[in-house]
Amino acid sequence: MVAPTLADEQLDELLELTADCDSVELKLTVPEAQHFSTARALGLDPLDAQIRQVYFFDTPNLALNKQGLVVRARRVQRKSGGDAIVKLRPVVPSDVSSKLRRSPAFNVEVDAMPGGFVCSGTLKRRVDNADVQAVVSGDRPLSSLFSRGQREFIVRHSTREVGLDDLTVLGPILVLKLRYEPERLRRQLVVELWTYPDGSHVLELSTKCRPEEAFQVAAESRVFLSRQGVDLSGEQQTKTLKALKFFAARAAEAASS
Repeated sequence: MVAPTLADEQLDELLELTADCDSVELKLTVPEAQHFSTARALGLDPLDAQIRQVYFFDTPNLALNKQGLVVRARRVQRKSGGDAIVKLRPVVPSDVSSKLRRSPAFNVEVDAMPGGFVCSGTLKRRVDNADVQAVVSGDRPLSSLFSRGQREFIVRHSTREVGLDDLTVLGPILVLKLRYEPERLRRQLVVELWTYPDGSHVLELSTKCRPEEAFQVAAESRVFLSRQGVDLSGEQQTKTLKALKFFAARAAEAASS
């Protein structure tokens, strides 16, 4: 799913990053006008999808996001628990401490989409759905969702002091997530439909792979999607940034009214 339009210096950087990361996720967002035709072409059944609620936590002016930090929690259908995540991007894998790289809760991943890529470091913790609900309802402090290591990670990478329990709840976003393995592709494809409160949607197709096979998987995925009639040339959207900007604007309006 990575477009062959990267400049030579970008390709060099991508090769360097993938050589030292834990995984690569290849992503493609489909133009909204083609969501239905894409779902039909891929034979997707929405009844097979898993429902998720995604919440972000930041200041109304997105102070953490401006420093590359994303603080997020998810509630997941058909599971007792979701997760609480702290993500930093961009990161240089060689700059990450060896202690953190050895942690099973930490992952360095390159997200690549047509025309661009970014390397991120993610520290994840499993949490109960009920715990997430209690936090967003105001019955428990936000800090209770995150481990000591995650809280220290936020402090370490934040240039300004931001109290975790003072952050604003930005969400939720309703997400339908479907995993399936097309016979012609012979690898798992993940489909996510993000629905925003204004009625807009982002449809993302993705697949994960080992760093050393990223370019081969990208080529195979592009061929498969092209043959299914999926538009690979549409403007790419970032699900997280769209969500953060939407809810930050809503929070600003509420504060000024």
